[in-house]
Amino acid sequence: DNSLYPIAILVDELKHEDVQLRLNSIRQIRIIAEALGPERTQNELLPFMNDSLDDEDEVLLVMAEELGAFVDVVGGPAHAYLLLKPLESLSTVDEASVRDMAVRSICKVVEAMEPDHVSEHFVPVLRRLVTRDWFTSRIASCSLFQVGYAQLSAEIQAEMRGMFGQLCRDDTPMVRKAASAALGGFASVMDGPSASGEMLPLFLALGTDRQDSVRIHTIDNAVALARLVPAEVLLTQVLPTIFETARDGSWRVRWSVANRFPEICEALNAETINSTFCDSVVLLLEDNEAEVRTAATSKILGVVKLLQPQRIVEKIVPCFQRLARDMSDHVRSALAAVVMKIAPFLGRDLTIEHLLPLFLLLLNDQNSEVRLNVISNLEEGNKVIGIELLSQSLLPAIVHLAEDRQWRIRLAIIDYIPLLAAQLGRDYFEEQLAHLCMAWLVDNVYSIREAATVNLKNLTEHFGEDWARTNVVPRISTMHSNANFLHRLTSLYAMKVLCEAMTPETIQALLVPLVVELAQDPVPNIRFNVAKTLEVLGPKVDAEACAATVTPCLTVMLQDSDVDVVFFAQRALSKLG
Repeated sequence: DNSLYPIAILVDELKHEDVQLRLNSIRQIRIIAEALGPERTQNELLPFMNDSLDDEDEVLLVMAEELGAFVDVVGGPAHAYLLLKPLESLSTVDEASVRDMAVRSICKVVEAMEPDHVSEHFVPVLRRLVTRDWFTSRIASCSLFQVGYAQLSAEIQAEMRGMFGQLCRDDTPMVRKAASAALGGFASVMDGPSASGEMLPLFLALGTDRQDSVRIHTIDNAVALARLVPAEVLLTQVLPTIFETARDGSWRVRWSVANRFPEICEALNAETINSTFCDSVVLLLEDNEAEVRTAATSKILGVVKLLQPQRIVEKIVPCFQRLARDMSDHVRSALAAVVMKIAPFLGRDLTIEHLLPLFLLLLNDQNSEVRLNVISNLEEGNKVIGIELLSQSLLPAIVHLAEDRQWRIRLAIIDYIPLLAAQLGRDYFEEQLAHLCMAWLVDNVYSIREAATVNLKNLTEHFGEDWARTNVVPRISTMHSNANFLHRLTSLYAMKVLCEAMTPETIQALLVPLVVELAQDPVPNIRFNVAKTLEVLGPKVDAEACAATVTPCLTVMLQDSDVDVVFFAQRALSKLG
C-alpha cells in the first residue's frame, strides 16, 4: 500500500541511530500527519509517537513543540485530548527544557479543547502529575492550573485550589519554587474571595520560605494579588510582605523587588508610595550589592513619576549623588541612562539645581558606556531646561567627547550636533563646533565618516547653501586631492549626500567638476565610486549640463581596464538615459 510508505520512512528514520536523522524526521512529522489525515494520525501516528519517547532530549524537545501545534491535524478541538497522553509523558522527563516545552504545548492543547473535555480528560492528567512520587511531574503540574480553570465547575475549581495548596507546601524546594512562580498567574484567573481566602495565605507562607529560590517570586505574586484583594488586605498583609522582601537577606530576592519597581508602583496608590514605599526604594538604591543598586537605578523612573518633586529632592537625589560616584561602572551607567529622564518630574529650577551637576559629572566619567548613556539622553534635558543653558553647561564636555577614543561616543555626539547648531546659531557654531564636523570626515572609523557626511547635509539644510559653499565645499575639495585614497573616497560620499541639500546650479558648478576630476584616479575603487556618484548627481542637474559633462565622463569610463568601473559606468548611463 503506497499510502503506508511515508509512515514507513518515518518509522525507519525515527529509529535510526543518527540523532540528526531522527531530529530531521520529527521536524517533518506535521507534514506526515497532514498526508495521513486525522483518522490515521490518531490510530497510527500518535501510538507510534507514544512508543518513541525513550530518546535523546533534543529529539524529545522538538517532539514536545510539534505536538503543541497538532490540534488541527489530529481532527480539531473534538480530538485534541488525544495529544495529552504523549505530552503528559514528556512533561515528566528529567530534562527541564523538555518539560517546559511539554507544559507549554499542553496549555495550547487545553485552550483549543472543547469545554467538557477539559474536566473529562485534562483534570485527570493534572491529578496524576500532582500525586506522582517523582518531583519532576509535580514541578510540571504547577504551571497547568491556570489553563482551563475558568471552564471547570465550582467543585473541581475548589479541588484544583486544594491541589495547588499541596504543591505550595511540598517537601521538595524545587516544587515549591515552581508553585511560587505560578501562584500569581493562577490567582489572576480566579474570583476575588478565592484569591483572598486561599491564595493569600499560600503567598504569605511562600514569602517566608527558607529557600531564596522560592522567595524570589514573592514580588511577582504580590503585584498579581494587589489587583485582586480588598484595599484593607493590601495595606495590612501584601504591603508589609513587599517591605520585608526589600530587606531580604538574599540579594537575588532584593534584586527582584528593585527590578519590579514600575509594576509595584502601579499596584499601589501614590500616597503609599510617597509615605512608606519610598523608604524601601532608598534602601535598594543604597544596597550593598551592585546588581541590586543597578536594577533599582535603572527602574527608578517607575517610582519617581508618582513622587512629589520635594520628595524626589529629599529622598532620591541624595542617593543619585552617591551613585554618580559608585565604584561599579554598571551602576553609574544605569544612572546616566535615567538621570535626565527625571527632569520633567522635577521641573526646570530643581533640575538645574540638582540634576545638571550630576549630568556634567557623568558626562566626564572615565567609562565610555556611562558617557554614551548621558549623551543619548541630552534631548530629555533639553526639553526641560532649554538647549541654551544646556549647551553652555555642556559645550566644553561635548567638544572633549567629540574626540573621544570610543567611536560610539563620537557617533552619538555627531547625532546631537544638528540640534546644537539649531540652537547656538551660525556664528557660535562656526566658532566652537565647525572644525569638529570637518575633522570627522577623515575619522579612522567608516561609520563616523558616513555619519559626518549626513551631518553636513543636515547643517546645510539649516544654515543654507551659502554656508556649505563657504565652509564645506572647500574642505571636500582639499580631501579630493589628498594622497590618502580614503580621503578621496570620503569626498565622493560627501558630495553624493550633500547634493540632496543643494540647488542644481551649485551641484553643476561646484560638485560635478570635482567628481569628474577623480575619474582618472589610479585607484579602481575611486573610479567606480565616481560612476556611482555621477549616477546620483546626473539627474539633479539640467539635461544640457548632464550631456556636456556627466555623460562624456561616464562614456570614457566604459573603456576602463577594471570590470567594476565599467559595470557602474554602464549602470549610471542606463539610468541617465
